[in-house]
Amino acid sequence: MHKSPMVIIFATILISLILGMLARRKKKMDLEQWSVGGRGFGVMFVFLLLAGEIYTTFTFLGGSGWAYGTGGPTVYILAYGAVAYLFSYFLLPPIWRYAKEHNLISQPDFFIKMFDSKWLGILVAVVGVVAIIPYLQSQMTGLGLIVETASYGAISQPVSIGIAMIVLAVYVTISGIHGTAWTAVLKDILIVIVVLFIGIALPIHVGGFHDMFTKINQEKPGFLTLGNGGMGIPWFISTVAMTGLGFYMWPHAFGAVYTAKHERIFRRNAIFLPLYQLVLLFVFFAGFAAILIVPNLQNSNLALLAAVQKVFPAWVAGIIGGAGVLTAIVPGSLMLMSAGTLIAENIYRPLSKSATDAKVQIVARVFVWIVAAVTFLFSLQSNAAIVSLLLMGYDFVSQFFPTVLLAIFARGAVSKVGAFAGILVGVGLVVYFTLSGQSILWGVNIGFWSMLGNMIVVLVVSAVTRDASSKVKESVTA
Repeated sequence: MHKSPMVIIFATILISLILGMLARRKKKMDLEQWSVGGRGFGVMFVFLLLAGEIYTTFTFLGGSGWAYGTGGPTVYILAYGAVAYLFSYFLLPPIWRYAKEHNLISQPDFFIKMFDSKWLGILVAVVGVVAIIPYLQSQMTGLGLIVETASYGAISQPVSIGIAMIVLAVYVTISGIHGTAWTAVLKDILIVIVVLFIGIALPIHVGGFHDMFTKINQEKPGFLTLGNGGMGIPWFISTVAMTGLGFYMWPHAFGAVYTAKHERIFRRNAIFLPLYQLVLLFVFFAGFAAILIVPNLQNSNLALLAAVQKVFPAWVAGIIGGAGVLTAIVPGSLMLMSAGTLIAENIYRPLSKSATDAKVQIVARVFVWIVAAVTFLFSLQSNAAIVSLLLMGYDFVSQFFPTVLLAIFARGAVSKVGAFAGILVGVGLVVYFTLSGQSILWGVNIGFWSMLGNMIVVLVVSAVTRDASSKVKESVTA
């Protein structure tokens, strides 16, 4: 058995735990410090927390795995981030201003305050937690694959995932978002170096970029174009729109917005984040090279790791595995913390008459462990591709976008009842399509159809309820 990869990977996990403990020094870890860092993060930390959405195990293993198994449609991953960052320039500053003015802690707090409805907040919290679980599962599936592969099968994937969930839960319980921000610095430095290295070295190993694509096109005609597996131009446009608009609707991404010192940070980040995302091209290059290095893999998520192990010595595989571990720990800790905060702050607090701040803090930390356990059980039962898990979560969280957009830029166009009905219908459509086994309808991503139905319901129901309420006010006045 090769020991060096495991030593490097577990050393990386230990370093992240130490960083988490150091990050909480001299801080009173109340719920605001734990979840939004006391709203004191500057340009670098906010940049890295938001960039954490780019470099996760989804892109590290899922992106290369999709390049390996799906081909041309993989480029949607590159496109949707650009759409998200374009919108962030206009969308995030007003969200931050509203959150600062009203001292908001979680995403549902925005809906509660904006529409004066605790039940709308509970609905958003429930949908948010449901969406987080498949996304968190994708991170843990990736981390489990990394540890299992790097250990050459000595540590099984279930054991790897179990260790990962315990480490994450301890990490989040101790340090909250401060530890995540510190570890994000280490993660992004390491991951950019690793991605550039493998994205250049693996294609060179198979003869260079031109030869690589020529050989793939000869072996698999049409594989590098849109349309593979029914994922043509309508699918590409609808998926980019749905995931781009839903990018900041994730509870942990929405909450990360609250951590900034001032709103100028978001406009600066919106300029540089699209350039930062171009590094993802090298993840795709590694996946395409793997087609020629390790053909006919049963699990496409293993493409990058299997190619690395075949081409490089064990210690190099260990460094790459360590970087992959960090891509799970940073976003995974954000998701676990967000899930605990949503349940404690926006489900437990409004439903419990005896909920004090101290009790809410305890409940948040307890549910970190419960969500970790549930995610672990789902991970054992599912063999879904990492990208498929992420898209499932996006289908849910993108249903918040119509209401958030209207609430910020056209507040009079959306009512409390309209917002509730729209989210409910959008989520209901996602559940229906998912249970019926459909991911594409008439060539279009089902999440986009659900979001479109959501927007129509929001506008129609808001118009009706607004008219009804205005008539009631007129009659009262008369």
